[in-house]
Amino acid sequence: MESEAVMCRFHAVYHKINQALDNIPFDKLGVSIEVKEQVELMRMQLKRAKRRTDTQDMELAMDMIVIFSKKDERNADIAILERLANKLELHTIAELKAEKTAIAKLVKQRGGYNETMHQIVDLLGKFKQIAGIDETVSLDGPISTRTAQTCQSPLVPHEFVCPITLEIMTDPVIVATGQTYERDSIRKWLNSNHRTCPKTGQTLEHLSLAPNFALRNLILQWCEKNNLELPKKDNYASSVNYSAEIMEEMSSLVLNLSSSQPNVRRDAIVKIRMLSKENPENRIFIANDGGIPRLVQLLSYPDSNIQEHTVTALLNLSIDETNKRLIAREGAIPAIIEILQNGTDEARENSAAALFSLSMLDENKVLVGNFNGIPPLVALLKNGTMRGKKDAATALFNLSLNQANKSRAIKAGIIPPLLHLLDDKNLGMIDEALSILLLLASHPEGQNEIGRLSFIETLVEIIRNGTPKNKECAVSVLLELGLNNSSLILAALQFGVYEPLREISISGTNRAQRKANSLLQHMSKCEHIP
Repeated sequence: MESEAVMCRFHAVYHKINQALDNIPFDKLGVSIEVKEQVELMRMQLKRAKRRTDTQDMELAMDMIVIFSKKDERNADIAILERLANKLELHTIAELKAEKTAIAKLVKQRGGYNETMHQIVDLLGKFKQIAGIDETVSLDGPISTRTAQTCQSPLVPHEFVCPITLEIMTDPVIVATGQTYERDSIRKWLNSNHRTCPKTGQTLEHLSLAPNFALRNLILQWCEKNNLELPKKDNYASSVNYSAEIMEEMSSLVLNLSSSQPNVRRDAIVKIRMLSKENPENRIFIANDGGIPRLVQLLSYPDSNIQEHTVTALLNLSIDETNKRLIAREGAIPAIIEILQNGTDEARENSAAALFSLSMLDENKVLVGNFNGIPPLVALLKNGTMRGKKDAATALFNLSLNQANKSRAIKAGIIPPLLHLLDDKNLGMIDEALSILLLLASHPEGQNEIGRLSFIETLVEIIRNGTPKNKECAVSVLLELGLNNSSLILAALQFGVYEPLREISISGTNRAQRKANSLLQHMSKCEHIP
């Protein structure tokens, strides 16, 4: 906790040093080239001194907010789940099983479920889905009855068992690495945006699935010999030609995007929107067939309905990391921003979600800022629908991880609508607003805009009466502001922050306890408290 306060003070100092170095008139001083090089080296080292630990905390917190607060199931959330699973190191079958056991113990220790436990169990279920495990999470029983039965039987040859489900395979297929899996299981894995072989961890060169007829025949012979019957697969024969048929359909649809017949073109956009939502294979095939440049051209088509379907299709395609770069390279960002300003409500919402998805890449954060994409996002945050406000907040948080974009957001007037979100409890966006304000509070312009007595009073009220997550975010913002301006700490004490702060330092979330203790230590050093 002491080290965290020192780190925060250090970064406040390094910002000031960096600003001072920027303003040195080298030409007028007549300094040598060697001195200039030394100063430039110092500036580079200062720029590298990023607050990665705290930024990762904020990114993790924002991802949790999005997952728990969103009611719609758009594909942007799949990307967030994938990132969240990686951050929490809960993306392999073994890790998920260990976590399930740990949660069961915690429930037993606390004497049952509460709302937080239900949220954790729900999130674990989502992680299992993106890992390709199709099951309902139950803390009271085994992971899967069929799996347990299969694992307990020593008679089943291990090569007949799917590495994902641990069940005997009925429709074995071979992936690019040569490993064999149950078709449904590996397809779920691929549909969850994975591009690696679950067993070996190798990157798959392609996502085609080849039927393993030889192994299936061996399994059938073994079952017949041991008087076992495999579950029926109604779609086994037709599934063999699935990939070829889908690829042919998508190639035709991509060509139809350039059709001179409006109805043909419109139907193609709608179908590509749906196909791009279904699974990662489709997203790759559409991109490889040249679908992205054609879709980007249609963003400027003078029909609001076509614009809406097109920007949503690009949102779905942008889940793929490679497609993010391709979409930006084709010049989509200015056109998406135009729809964000002038499109239908749904088009504006999905444009904001698309900018969030694209801005997962740092170079795209810069592009969105340079193309003036932040003011219309601020406008959506202020005047949009409920879902629009949430999409705008998520995008603005992500974009504000870039220092230049913080300044742009402040100049675009982001702070008044954020303060409104704090006052309007019915919107349920206090955590989102505080997370963005925390980023802006590290910027000098943000400190000047935010550091007013009325805001400090609002923070103290949230620290006193908010949810555990609300309190964590509010304490973090107050600490950031207080380290740069001790008079704000004094104001917070006058508004009665001390007692609730002490309570949080003992019983708050782990991060809230760290922040509260750092704030209490800072208060003591400033001689505001004994």
